[in-house]
Amino acid sequence: MAGRRAARDAISRDQWAALISAKNADSETGGRRAAGRKKPLTVERIIDAALQAVEEGGFEDLTMRMVAARLGTGPASLYAHVRNRAELGDLLIGRLCSQVALPAPDPAYWREQFMDVCAQLRDQFLRYPGIAQAALAVVPADLATLRVGEGMLAILLAGGAPARQAAWTSDAAFLYITGYSLEASAARRQGEDADGRVIDRAEIAERLRMLPPDLFPHTVAHARELTSGAGHDRFTFTLTLLLQGLVPPRP
Repeated sequence: MAGRRAARDAISRDQWAALISAKNADSETGGRRAAGRKKPLTVERIIDAALQAVEEGGFEDLTMRMVAARLGTGPASLYAHVRNRAELGDLLIGRLCSQVALPAPDPAYWREQFMDVCAQLRDQFLRYPGIAQAALAVVPADLATLRVGEGMLAILLAGGAPARQAAWTSDAAFLYITGYSLEASAARRQGEDADGRVIDRAEIAERLRMLPPDLFPHTVAHARELTSGAGHDRFTFTLTLLLQGLVPPRP
């Protein structure tokens, strides 16, 4: 997280402290409302409507006006609860992170635990096309998102990783999850070329084989390998590589 640049509208340190304090108070008091009363406009309802919009049309096209229309109100009403689209994105990522189950760190199974948390986060991102983009914008202020980062770090530390390596590894894993999810979302929306061919993995492999062999000998020879992998094989492969050597084997 430390390597990400904040947007121009990033909140100040004092605003950050106030926001964290308010979120902590909300989590302690809960969001219960009296029965029979008309549902007021709340942050939770805004998040629900925004996630529905993203699930149907993707994150790129999400606007505050669109969310307001789903709630039967105007954008000005939303701004009383959510500062802007960037903050809405942070809230959406927080909601998804709240669905991730974190284990009690176990030194004997830390790799499996870390991979499981990463897979859970990936699956949450993949459910909502393009939403991983919101995870890259700024340092998160949502406690649920920070909770996942804390859990990932705790697992690596329990496995015996030095603090700096554990911190960098958890951050690198989070960045990879977001990038992987964004690419997967884009792949789902791939259309057809001018000849009506679907731009899928087989088509990409065929186009790689069409490259001049004298300029791209390895690409042409290994087009199949470059486009291989089923399901989340590449996801598991990459994170496994990231974790290898992080903690020396115990004698």
